[in-house]
Amino acid sequence: MLKISFEELVQKIKDSSGLEEEEIRGRVDEKVSRLSGLVSREGAAHILANELGIKLEQEAPSGRLQIKNVLPGMRNVDITAKVISVYPAKSFQKDGREGKIASLLVADETGQTRIAMWNEHAEKAANISPGDIVKVKGGYSKQRNGANEVHLGDKAQLAINPEGETVNVEITPANYEKARKQLAELQGTESNVEVLATIVQVFEPRYFEICQCGKRARQTEKGATCETHGAVKPAYSYVLNAFIDDGTDNIRAVFFREQAKRLLNKSNEEILTYKDEPMLFEPVRNELLGTSVKLTGRATKNELYDRIELIANNVILNPDPEPEIKRLEEELEQLRQNSEEKV
Repeated sequence: MLKISFEELVQKIKDSSGLEEEEIRGRVDEKVSRLSGLVSREGAAHILANELGIKLEQEAPSGRLQIKNVLPGMRNVDITAKVISVYPAKSFQKDGREGKIASLLVADETGQTRIAMWNEHAEKAANISPGDIVKVKGGYSKQRNGANEVHLGDKAQLAINPEGETVNVEITPANYEKARKQLAELQGTESNVEVLATIVQVFEPRYFEICQCGKRARQTEKGATCETHGAVKPAYSYVLNAFIDDGTDNIRAVFFREQAKRLLNKSNEEILTYKDEPMLFEPVRNELLGTSVKLTGRATKNELYDRIELIANNVILNPDPEPEIKRLEEELEQLRQNSEEKV
């Protein structure tokens, strides 16, 4: 698998910065500790490299790349995959400009990923259906909420059902419908899973600097910088962690900005006030404890702490009990029928 190992990252930083290896490792460990396991040592090393202005971008190898080998920061990414779901184009405005974005959930024999289709590419989503094969040339990859994605910019090419291309993946409801699971059943590989649990512990939000364009702003000797806009006056975003329990197990759930707003039922401005006045968060934290929550998201394995975590992409507090009762009745009926068949 194509990957820069931690030892290689340390050596690249050492060669480019002149820092001693011991200092580099110390800074990486400090970031891992400060982020409470949200990043691996490799991820923390990438953050340090960005802060020092060291470019670790790599060209994707020529030819078709397997999804499992797509790493953040790659350029000229070529993949061929089968479409699981299509999310139609949406218009947006940013910095006085209008744009469009659509996305696809795709899979090959090695995994799944999201393809983000910008502007002219977004209009092609109307011609794509689940089961189609798409071939991407010249994309770039980035990480969003802990997952690697392939983005189609102006220089990328997208072919729909190209002649002679095959992807040996069967598209079934299990691929694209969220699957309800108990926490003890999670393996850390589920891309669209639903859980029903109770919040048993909530941590204070952790804040990080961003550019007005939404990208991370890194602190350097010259102040905050954005990889696109250079020196900037940063704003802040945040991530919140909580432990949830469903009686079979308890795991850490991770809520990035929009899902944190839904979990806390607070506006962006209200959550930002907790940055400078953390004591205001205490009653909010206490109110959440013991609350029932239905989460949809992606289960992942945190290798550093050897634990399963859930990255939330939808949050429903105090879900309607009627559908849950109906689900339980259906499960009991299915168990009864299975038992009668065995007799």
